[in-house]
Amino acid sequence: MSKRLQKSSGPGQRQLRAGELVRHAVAEVLSRGEVHDPVLEGHMITVPEVRMSPDLRQATIYVMPLGGRNAKEVLAALERNKKFLRGEVARRVNLKFAPDIHFRLDERFDEVERIEKLLRSPEVSRDLNKDTKSDESVL
Repeated sequence: MSKRLQKSSGPGQRQLRAGELVRHAVAEVLSRGEVHDPVLEGHMITVPEVRMSPDLRQATIYVMPLGGRNAKEVLAALERNKKFLRGEVARRVNLKFAPDIHFRLDERFDEVERIEKLLRSPEVSRDLNKDTKSDESVL
């Protein structure tokens, strides 16, 4: 069976590389304050990930304002300035087509905090201590 017919489980090397190039370009534009929007000028924004479609025509850019404050306002400001950002990406990244960009809030930080709270809860601590004591008795 040919390699082209096999299904891959994740994004290809080309998608990952293009995503990183787009991520660096967007992060650079935002960090230098090249977008003239009062909401964006008042926030530090991190761009932890960009996911590209297989044909590299769609880019989903995950963003999070520092501290997570005013996330909805920042997302709306990025949407307002999408055309400018797409032009900057096209100018800085050498792709055949400038990808259409979509912004999403990166919710991984919230998920990590939720898991941390769960692990610190008394019920989980009690269960972990119980397992540790039973492991010691076996030795």
